[in-house]
This record gives sequence, structure tokens and C-alpha cells, in this order.
Amino acid sequence: FYQMKNNFKIGLLIFCFILCSSFVLHKFYVSVTQIDYVPNKKRIEITSRIFIDDLEKALTKKYQRKPNITSPNELPEAEEWIKAYVKEKIKISINKKPQVIEYLAKEVEGDVLIIYTKIVISKKINTFEFYNSLLTETFQDQQNIVHTNINSNKKSFLLTNTVFQEKIDY
Repeated sequence: FYQMKNNFKIGLLIFCFILCSSFVLHKFYVSVTQIDYVPNKKRIEITSRIFIDDLEKALTKKYQRKPNITSPNELPEAEEWIKAYVKEKIKISINKKPQVIEYLAKEVEGDVLIIYTKIVISKKINTFEFYNSLLTETFQDQQNIVHTNINSNKKSFLLTNTVFQEKIDY
């Protein structure tokens, strides 16, 4: 009986270890984009946070060369690739009119690339539509979290490889 009880405990420990390690080993694919309307600056500020290794995989797949983002071997064209990729994957319409998103800069924070962009806007925002398909062509499980703060209304959305866009009416 004692041996059977010990075998059960060992089996349970092995099962728990396998279960826990499968959670640890499973990589999450996520980006976070913050969109803020700043009326006194007459612009919308957009900050996107993307894991560098995930973005590198997407850019390597698209351009057939590894950009080596943030490394001493970063390709000279890497920043242009990032600008083009973000322009293709994030789109915004205000009051049913597509907007021009202006790339400002990129910054590294640990293993995350932070991309700063903006939209100049002087009109009142009645409808706000956004599209975000970052990394969905590379990772089936990709989730893009979008937080908005427009007209003092805060909302958050989860976009996936099947839901790319949302619309907010004010």
C-alpha cells in the first residue's frame, strides 16, 4: 500500500511538472498599442509595444533577410522596414476618413520595441475606427491589445487574427 501511495505521489508530481512546464514553455504572442487623443496638441499619439524577436520573424518572412533589430548588426534598411510594416498593419479612420499615420521614432525597452507614431487632427472626433493586424500573418495565436483614450473615454479591445478592427462612436 505504501509503495502504491508513493507511486501515486510521484505520478502526480510528474503530471503537475508537465502541466506547469507546458504553460511556461508556451510562448504568448501579444502586442499592446495605446492610442491617446491630445486635444491641446491637436494630435493622436500612438505607442505600440512589440516583442523584438516576434517583429524580426515577421520582417524576415516579408523581406527574406533578418533585420537584426537593435543589435550592432542591424541592417541599414531595418527602420524603413519597420515604418512600412507598421503603416501596412495599423490603419485609422476618423469621422470615416482614412488618416495619415506619421512615424516618429522607435525605442528599446528590454526585449520590447516601442514604436511612436502620431496623427495630426484638429476636428472633433465623432467616429474612430482602427485596424491592427500586427504579426497576425506570422503567428496564429497573435493577440493585439488596443487601449484608447479619446474624448476622455477610455476603452480597450482585443484584436486577433480573425478580428482586426473596431469602431467607436462618440
